[in-house]
Amino acid sequence: MFERFTKAARAVVKGAAEHAERDGAGTVTPEHLLLALLDREDTRAAGALGRLCPPDRRPSLLAALSDARRRAGLSRADTEALADLGIDVGAIVDRVEETHGAGALSGGRGASGRRTFSREAKTVLEKSLRVALARKDREIGDEHLLLALTTTGGVVAEALADHGVTYAAVDAALAAPAPR
Repeated sequence: MFERFTKAARAVVKGAAEHAERDGAGTVTPEHLLLALLDREDTRAAGALGRLCPPDRRPSLLAALSDARRRAGLSRADTEALADLGIDVGAIVDRVEETHGAGALSGGRGASGRRTFSREAKTVLEKSLRVALARKDREIGDEHLLLALTTTGGVVAEALADHGVTYAAVDAALAAPAPR
């Protein structure tokens, strides 16, 4: 599948692995893919993200991702479902962090070396192929990765949607002429 990736899409995958390494994460996650997309400039996905979530709104997006990471990756829907069962995720996070330190639930810290992709990140990569095929594109670009991130569910799609970055909005931004 990677042979069908454009140079920009390959750079995103490589950038995601670098983000995972900097985070000390054992695997590359959808969040790392999004962070790598946010790093890009002068690509189709960067243009769409620039229109939908301009740089002044990015701190809010990054804060939403950080909050989700602090909750061990639970989405708001997960947190609300647990609350319905009488489980206060915030209280659990606070207690764990009291005992083990801030960010204790943030995920796998540890081994260096080559990063593998989490099941969720692999799903994003697979969906990017399906998106490209559905759009009758010959290659998988970084825009297909962005579109796939908006449809996979979970905290990344939730944070993007909260900031106006949905599949329909990205699709429309990609179709619009580039601003001069």
